[in-house]
Amino acid sequence: MPSTARENLANQATVHVEDMSTPQDSLPATVRDRPFAWLLLITGVIGWLASGALVLEKLEVLKDPNHVTVCDVNPFISCGAVMQTPQSSVFGFPNMFIGIVAFAVIITTAMGILAGAKYSRGYWLGLQAGVTLGFAFVVWLWSQALYAIHVLCPFCMVVWAAMIPLFVWVTIRNVTSGVIKAPPAVVKLLSGSGWIIVALLYVAVIATIFFSFMHLFVPSTA
Repeated sequence: MPSTARENLANQATVHVEDMSTPQDSLPATVRDRPFAWLLLITGVIGWLASGALVLEKLEVLKDPNHVTVCDVNPFISCGAVMQTPQSSVFGFPNMFIGIVAFAVIITTAMGILAGAKYSRGYWLGLQAGVTLGFAFVVWLWSQALYAIHVLCPFCMVVWAAMIPLFVWVTIRNVTSGVIKAPPAVVKLLSGSGWIIVALLYVAVIATIFFSFMHLFVPSTA
């Protein structure tokens, strides 16, 4: 085989290998291995601790239906009141047990990255699916708390707060690294707007809480 042909084949093979792995320097700072691992670890620990606190309070409520939880502030801010609703056990068992397992997976993933593990595309797609379903479930629970139950659960809101950056940054990580195929314009847009999206979602949640419970913040003049 002529040397030129061999060189062309070698170059094609090199390009193919490089396309399989996005260089860290070309990724947004937050989704590079170590910063991203720390983001996963922090959000995972926060979500796990909030879920754990809800589990402990739920066990106390099961033992004593009159138990006053540590986050029972008033009739409108009460973990105990929310625990008594059907929405708190959508799948036949308390929702917080889902959080215990799901956030443990996030923590384990983070520790693996910090230890040098490299996960396959299939793993990242699975994690994306799990985080997306979790985010959708949290959005539904948020809507139920505001518009059906009309009671806020502080520990639940901590889980909401952890899920927002978790979902946004896992999605951006997978899009910018090529796990999820997207047009270059979308990749570029997401690369530079992660924390803006997170901030906008936080503002949206705070605004909906404010307007749904305005009577608590703004005294009626009637």
